[in-house]
Amino acid sequence: MTERISMSPKELKRHDVINQMIDKLINGTTASKLLAVSVRQVKRLKAAFLKRGAKGLIHGNRGRESNHKIGSREKKKIVRLLHKYYPDFGPTFAAEKLDELHELTYDPKTIRAIMMKEKLWKAKIKKGAEEHRSWRERRSCFGEMEQFDGSYEHWFENRGPKCCLLAAIDDATGIVTHAKFAQNEGVMSVFGFWQEYLFLRGKPMAIYTDKFSTYKMNQKQAMENHDQKTQFQRATSELQIEAIFAESPQAKGRVERLFGVLQDRLIKELRLAKINNIEEANEFLKKYLVKFNKKFGVEPKSKTDLHRALPEKEARNLSGIFSRQTRRVVQNDFTISFESCWYQLKKEQPATIGKRDQVTVEEHTNGEIKIRYGGKYLNYERLPEYAKKPRRPEQKLWVIAATAPAINVAKTIH
Repeated sequence: MTERISMSPKELKRHDVINQMIDKLINGTTASKLLAVSVRQVKRLKAAFLKRGAKGLIHGNRGRESNHKIGSREKKKIVRLLHKYYPDFGPTFAAEKLDELHELTYDPKTIRAIMMKEKLWKAKIKKGAEEHRSWRERRSCFGEMEQFDGSYEHWFENRGPKCCLLAAIDDATGIVTHAKFAQNEGVMSVFGFWQEYLFLRGKPMAIYTDKFSTYKMNQKQAMENHDQKTQFQRATSELQIEAIFAESPQAKGRVERLFGVLQDRLIKELRLAKINNIEEANEFLKKYLVKFNKKFGVEPKSKTDLHRALPEKEARNLSGIFSRQTRRVVQNDFTISFESCWYQLKKEQPATIGKRDQVTVEEHTNGEIKIRYGGKYLNYERLPEYAKKPRRPEQKLWVIAATAPAINVAKTIH
C-alpha cells in the first residue's frame, strides 16, 4: 500500500528542485538560488531526501507539540485576567500589560489567538480603496516643526467629566514633546500649554495646527480684515515662531494618529490607575510620556535640536505675550471699561498717559488683569461699582404740524 504524504507548496518546490539536482539537471548553486537557502542547506536536503525520501523534506516539528505551548493552568490565568481587566484591550496592548503587571510574557500573536477564542477580539476586515494621498517626508531635525491639536474625549470614561487633551508631537522624531489635560481648546488653555512648553524645551521653529477659530480667522473675517490676527497668531508672531495651518485633518496625520493611539491606550491606563480628574491625570502624564516616547519615538535624520532658547526679555514677558489682549480707550476721568468692570488709573504712573489714549488690557492665564501702555504696566484699582453719571431730564419738543390753517396741531416728541 502506497503511503500518502501531505506536503506544503514550499515543500513541494523543494521536492522538485532536489529531484532536478539528483538528475544532474541543475547544480547545487542553482538549487540554492531557487530555494533561497545556502548551498550547505541544499546538500543537507539532498542527503535527507536520499535517505528518507519525501519525508526528509518535511519539517521535523510537524505534528509535534510546541515547546512554547502555554500550560493549561497558566492559560486559565491569562483568560481570567483578560476578562477581568483587559476585555476591551487590543492583543498587543494586552500582552504588554500581562508582561508588565502580571509577569506573563507571551507573544502578542499568542494573546491574540486566546482573545479571539474567548470572543474578546475580532480580526479586522480590510477596508476598501481609500482616497489617494501623497506621502510627506518627516522634517529632519528635532524642534523643526511641532504638530499641535486638541482632542475632546471622555478620558476618564464615566468616572469624570469630558475634557480636552492638548498635545504637541515632534514631526521629525514622533516624540510627544508636551501634553496637558485642559477644560477646553480655548485661547487661555492653549496659551497655558505653550507657556509651559517654551519654559520646558524652548521655541520650536514652527507650529503646525488646524484652522480652528482659536488659531486662525475664519474665511469671512480674514477677507474683511487682511491684517487682523487671532491671539494665537499674534503671540507666535511676537515670538518669531511660524504658524502653519493644515488644509485638512489628514495633512497633520501625525498628531491625528497620536490621538487615535492615546484614545485607545491612555484611557485604559487612566482606568487602571483609577484616575478621574485633570490634576491627577496631568501628573500621571509626566511619567507615562517617558515610556510612550521610548516605545513610539524614532531617530531623526539629523541630531541637531532646532529649539531656540528664550532670550531674557522674552522669558520675563512670556506671561504677557501669552495673554488675551484687548484695546481700550482711557475715559475723561481716567477710567477704563473692560468685561463689565471699571478700572481707575492711579495718579502715579510709570508713563505719561492722557485722556482718549489707547491702552492694552491683558488677561493672563493665571487670571490676573494687567493694563499696558507704551511697554509699561500701569497702576490701577478695580472700582467696586462705577458711578454712572445721572441722565439728563427728559426733554419735550413741541412741533407744530402744518395742517389746516385754522387749527394748530401740536405733537410731543420724547
